[in-house]
Amino acid sequence: MFDKSKRLFTEAKNYIPGGVNSPVRAFKSVGMDPVYIKSGKGSILHDLDGNEYVDYVCSWGALILGHADDRIVRKVKEYSERGLSFGANTEIEVAFAGLITDIYPSIDMIRMVNSGTEATMSAVRLARGFTGRSKIIKFEGCYHGHGDCFLIKAGSGVLTLGIPGSPGVTEGVAGDTLTAEFNNIDSVKELFRANKGEIAAVIIEPVMGNAGVIPPVHAFLKELRDITAEENSILIFDEVITGFRVSLGGAQELYGIKPDLTCLGKIIGGGMPVGAFGGKRKIMEYLAPVGPIYQAGTLSGNPLAMAAGYETVSILKQKGVYEKLEETSGKLEEGIKENLKKLNLSFTSNRVGSMMSLFFTDTEVSGYRSASASNTELFSSYFKEMLLRGINIAPSQFEASFVSTAHTNEDIEKTIKANYESLKRLL
Repeated sequence: MFDKSKRLFTEAKNYIPGGVNSPVRAFKSVGMDPVYIKSGKGSILHDLDGNEYVDYVCSWGALILGHADDRIVRKVKEYSERGLSFGANTEIEVAFAGLITDIYPSIDMIRMVNSGTEATMSAVRLARGFTGRSKIIKFEGCYHGHGDCFLIKAGSGVLTLGIPGSPGVTEGVAGDTLTAEFNNIDSVKELFRANKGEIAAVIIEPVMGNAGVIPPVHAFLKELRDITAEENSILIFDEVITGFRVSLGGAQELYGIKPDLTCLGKIIGGGMPVGAFGGKRKIMEYLAPVGPIYQAGTLSGNPLAMAAGYETVSILKQKGVYEKLEETSGKLEEGIKENLKKLNLSFTSNRVGSMMSLFFTDTEVSGYRSASASNTELFSSYFKEMLLRGINIAPSQFEASFVSTAHTNEDIEKTIKANYESLKRLL
């Protein structure tokens, strides 16, 4: 079933560390060799061996319109024929910046970069420069890219591979990164008390997506907003996943909280590499060339990513898009919960908008520690059963599944059926 993928993975390991360009793609946590994708269209993927899958990875949440959406492909083709990159200013980057700032009231100004990691790294540097402080607070299990200061009790591939930190991160950097417990405001208050006047910023995924989907409990984000304002620290929302995903205006719109800085990525590239960070004018104008804090990038604001992103967001602004996503996602969630009930299983299902996770644990999942109690061996078996039934989910217990506008009722029904059969096989 996977012969061509197996052969290519063997070859890849000769040239690429571990055979992959991002660790989670190695399928190490599910105990099998990775599948190599040949093409995708709408909600469907095809691999090198000709197998077909309904896809819920969606390029890790980036493809909210599905694979190779005709409108995005046309726009990228149009701009590519004008030139792939100029290292210069273009009209489309200004238009896209204006579009995003119109949608996000917390963003007065925005700087385009090339990845979510660049966005979060740059936002933290800006916060440190603006406040004159060095320390930051992050949360257990939240993943903000592979910047040194974020690889402390992180999520995503770090959690998937069971890595507590990462060699290469210096003690000095680690010492400036303080870790709080998600959904526990007292843990945040204690860090502020113990480090009075030293904390530059608090960075958080307002909905955790890299230890699985974990929503904030009631008032947690508001209390976080209040304490950072009281302490004159910068509140950074990492909305690389949630931006334009859980609502048009992201988690900050959904929960009614305005951060000082926001990091974006994934969806705003329409499938192209991109990232961005933005926020209050008085903070953003500390960036060069008007301010002293340096940040730059050869391909930042490149026209192909800007064109794809502008077209994607313009489509998402159309009436009924998020209502339809909610309907489709809700139907999938209801089907999975009904299957659990039929099979007398007490696993936990979490969903916010069109992102969701099924945790193989019978306890409520509200943070890193409760997520870590999941039975990863059982998930591994479940992943393989779903793959054999033509359903592609992330190869990790600690990642989200994503619904796109391309998913049909037939896709959802097929997925619910596969979910039932796969869970039943585990009994």
